Amino acid sequence: MRKTLRGVLSLALLIGTVGATGASAGAATAAQPAVEQAGTSATAAADTADIKDRILAIPGMSLIEEKPVTGYRYFVLGYTQPIDHRHPSKGTFQQRITLLHKDTSRPTVFYTSGYNVSTSASRSEPTRIVDGNQVSLEYRFFTPSRPQPADWSKLDIWQAASDQHRVFTALKKIYSQNWLATGGSKGGMTATYYERYYPKDMDGVVAYVAPNDVVNDEDSAYDRFFGSVGTKECRDKLSGVQREALIRRAPLEEKYAAYAAENGYTFTTVGTLDKAYEAVVMDYVWAFWQYSKVADCASLPADAKTATDQEIWDSVDAISGFSAYADQGLETYTPYYYQAGTQLGSPDITQPWLGKLSRYGYQPPRNFVPRSIPMTFQKGVMRDVDSWVTHHATRMMYVYGQNDPWGAERFAPGKGSRDSYVYTQPGGNHGSNVAGLVADESAAATATILRWAGVTPAAVAADPAKAAPLAAYDTRLDKQDAQLNRHRTLHP
Repeated sequence: MRKTLRGVLSLALLIGTVGATGASAGAATAAQPAVEQAGTSATAAADTADIKDRILAIPGMSLIEEKPVTGYRYFVLGYTQPIDHRHPSKGTFQQRITLLHKDTSRPTVFYTSGYNVSTSASRSEPTRIVDGNQVSLEYRFFTPSRPQPADWSKLDIWQAASDQHRVFTALKKIYSQNWLATGGSKGGMTATYYERYYPKDMDGVVAYVAPNDVVNDEDSAYDRFFGSVGTKECRDKLSGVQREALIRRAPLEEKYAAYAAENGYTFTTVGTLDKAYEAVVMDYVWAFWQYSKVADCASLPADAKTATDQEIWDSVDAISGFSAYADQGLETYTPYYYQAGTQLGSPDITQPWLGKLSRYGYQPPRNFVPRSIPMTFQKGVMRDVDSWVTHHATRMMYVYGQNDPWGAERFAPGKGSRDSYVYTQPGGNHGSNVAGLVADESAAATATILRWAGVTPAAVAADPAKAAPLAAYDTRLDKQDAQLNRHRTLHP
C-alpha cells in the first residue's frame, strides 16, 4: 500500500465446503459439529490415524518441526507450491505453513499476515472466538518462501490467492468443518483478495484494518483524515517535532551517520543517507496514529522548538525507527514494496505544515526495491477487487479503527453484498479488533463469526447479545495482538 510506510488454476480440485451443525456441548464450549461417518474402511483408518501422519500424507507436505503447546498440537510445515499456478509444470518452491491443531471436529481459521509467518504459536481473534484450529500461511516471496531464482512477475495477488486455495483444498480433506479466513492489515487485504478469486472456499471472512487504495493517484481522504484525527493539541505536537527534525537535518544526520556506522547500516537501495533520513521523518505523524492513541500524546516533547536534538531524535526513532530505510531494514520487506509499486498502490499525504522543508516528498515504492527488480504498476487491479466487494461480498466482515490512517480508504460492502458488515472501534488504531468495539457491536460481530463457523451455542442463538469467545483467554497464545502485526518498518 503506502509508498514509504512500514506496515485460475490450482493443481488440485476445489473441495466443496461442508456445513457444520450440532447440539450444545455445555456453557463453556461450542456446539460440536457432527462428524461424518466414514464411507470405507480405508477412510475410517485414516480418520483414526495420528493427526501428524494424516497431515504428512498430503502430497507435497513436509514437517519442519513440532512444538509443544498445551491443549493443541502445533506444527511448522513446508508445502510444495507451483511458482506459477497458470503453468504448474514450470517449477515449484517450498512455502511455510503453521498449524495449530485442536480437533478435526472444530472449525478452522485460515490466518494470513501478508508477510512472514511466525513459528511461535499464537491465536488470531477469530480462532479464539470459535475455539478452533488455525492454519497460518507465509506469503509467497517472503524469505524463506521464495522461489529460486526469483521471478518477481509471479508475485501478485492472484498467485498468492491460489497458494491459499491449494492449501485449503489439501487440508479440507482432514479439517472438514467450516473455515473462516482472517488477517490484519495486509493480511486483511490478503483475505479479501482470496475471497475475490475463490469465493466458494471460505464460510466467512473477518478482515481487520484492511486498506483499500482503489485509485492510486487520488489520496485526498488521507489529507482529510490527518486534518481532524485526535486533538488539535496532539496534532500540533506531532507536526512540531516533524518540522524540527527537518529544520535540524544537518546535526541530526551527523547523528544518523554515526548510528549507521555503529550498526553496519548501508543505504544502497534508497540511494543516500539523506533520502533515508527524510523518509523516516516523513513517516512520523502517520506512524504515531497507526500504533499509538491520543493518550500517548503526553509522551511527546511538549515544545519541539525548545527540545534538544536528542529529544527530537529519540521521539522520531521511537515512533518511526531510524533503521527502517537502511538496506538491512528494507530487505525483509522487499516483497511488500514490490506489491505496493505494482498492484496494491501506496497512499500519499501532503503534510502542509512542513512547507518547503521536504526535499523528496513521499518517496515511491520504487525507491525501496533494488533496481535489479523490474516494476510496472498495473492500474485497475484494486478497482476490480473494490467493485467485487461492493457488489458481491458474501459473509465478509471488516473491522477498522477510528484513528488508524490506513482506514481512511476502506472496503465497504454495498448494494449486492449479502450478510456483510463494517465496524469501527472508537479511538482505535491499527490494532483494532472485535473485542474493542462498543459492547452491542462486539456481541453482534462475535455472534456472526460463531454463526459463520457453524458453532453457535443455543444460548447465543436465542440471544445474540450473549455472544462471547468460546475459548478462554490464554496469555501464551493471545498476548500477541495478531491483528496489529507491528513490524519495525511502517506498512499495512
